[in-house]
Amino acid sequence: MSAAAVSIGVAARRAGVSTRMVRHYESLGLLNPVARTDGNYRQYGEADVHTLRFIRRARDLGFSMEEIAQLLGLWQDQARASAQVKQIAQRHIDSLAERIAAMQAMQRSLQQLVGCCHGDARPECPILDDLAAQ
Repeated sequence: MSAAAVSIGVAARRAGVSTRMVRHYESLGLLNPVARTDGNYRQYGEADVHTLRFIRRARDLGFSMEEIAQLLGLWQDQARASAQVKQIAQRHIDSLAERIAAMQAMQRSLQQLVGCCHGDARPECPILDDLAAQ
């Protein structure tokens, strides 16, 4: 192993991901195939660790694997137009807003049902009645 190359465990630790996820990202093509030793152990360079950090941060922000693949391609393309990146991010924001609105609607419905439930020893339960309603 050369001085700059590190094992999968070290690369994963430096990037803040698990070794399982490193292998997964490789299998998806998000991480380029890496060099291997004569014993077939993976060797990761600093650029690979940087890419893994990029992927981790994108996952932390909730981007899908497909979106991450697009963002990685744009990140690696110095001739990219930032408008493409912004478009991907804006679509993600719009999707998050829709999911947040749906979850808030669920929360309001549940709060209303909980408010109607006596929560005592009686068997009557508006929560269960609502769930059973067709």
